[in-house]
Amino acid sequence: MAPPMSANEFLAALRREGATVVEVDGWRNHNRDGHGPWGPVNGVMIHHTATSGTDSTVRLCWNGYDELPGPLCHGVIAKDGRIHLVGCGRANHAGGGDGDVLQAVIAEKRLPPVRWADTDGNVHFYGFECVNRGDGKDPWPEEQLLAVEQVAAAICRFHGWSERSVIGHLEWRPGKVDPTGFSMDRLRERVRERLK
Repeated sequence: MAPPMSANEFLAALRREGATVVEVDGWRNHNRDGHGPWGPVNGVMIHHTATSGTDSTVRLCWNGYDELPGPLCHGVIAKDGRIHLVGCGRANHAGGGDGDVLQAVIAEKRLPPVRWADTDGNVHFYGFECVNRGDGKDPWPEEQLLAVEQVAAAICRFHGWSERSVIGHLEWRPGKVDPTGFSMDRLRERVRERLK
């Protein structure tokens, strides 16, 4: 458990890891604070957007939609590897998920099968949406996968976490399939290697 990073700490951590960051105007104060707590934080959650196109996806993740106001994540990871920061603080990305999974993340142990949606994940997880249709056919360029690795490692390094603190949305909430197109175990291997 840890207090969340400030906007300055977040930006500096990403840049130290070599990430290419795009600061969307107003991201430092764009959040859902006041609609529930933000922190203590315990991990990083990776999603795919089920969209295509960077600009429209960044707008969607900034604004949200009628049923789910933005920001829908902390950063949007484009196919070219640029990370567009859209929020700092509580964001509507994780939703309800399995409290047993959260306990495994906190303990940095192997994740149990996801069964419940009994815990608010927006309190506990930094969230990154990756531009991908999520149909299993849309490619994941190496630049994008490297950026996913960099953001996950940057946050883990800052908080002193291992790769076990990085999960996919599908490992958190029943019925979710994201991210589709790469293995979370492989991503965690990449993060582990980077953290050495």
